[in-house]
Amino acid sequence: MMDTIRLCRLDELREGSSRGFDPWGDGRDTVFIVRRQGLHGWRNACPHWAGAPMAWRKDAYLSGDGQHIVCHAHGARFDIATGVCTLGPCLGQALTPVPIRDIGGEIHLATNTSQETNP
Repeated sequence: MMDTIRLCRLDELREGSSRGFDPWGDGRDTVFIVRRQGLHGWRNACPHWAGAPMAWRKDAYLSGDGQHIVCHAHGARFDIATGVCTLGPCLGQALTPVPIRDIGGEIHLATNTSQETNP
């Protein structure tokens, strides 16, 4: 059984864009999603400096050309699909992925996954 938290409708996140979410009501975006050739979910924290938020303003996680995720505190660039740093002070480190699902045209964050056993 999978527990999820609904984040938004898929059509609210256009191709080539990013958006931050506060799924636990902490008062800050703790995860973000990039929609570029699929959905990619990441924890909103740069690996270079533990807990440093990535965006310079609300939902601004991408480079100007939309080709990379950028940590605006350090200028580090990350591959959208893998989260691996390709340029900057954390070269070779990676963002922490978060499990997201498209469920009937809605984007959900998976919060608990447990496997059911078959007798």
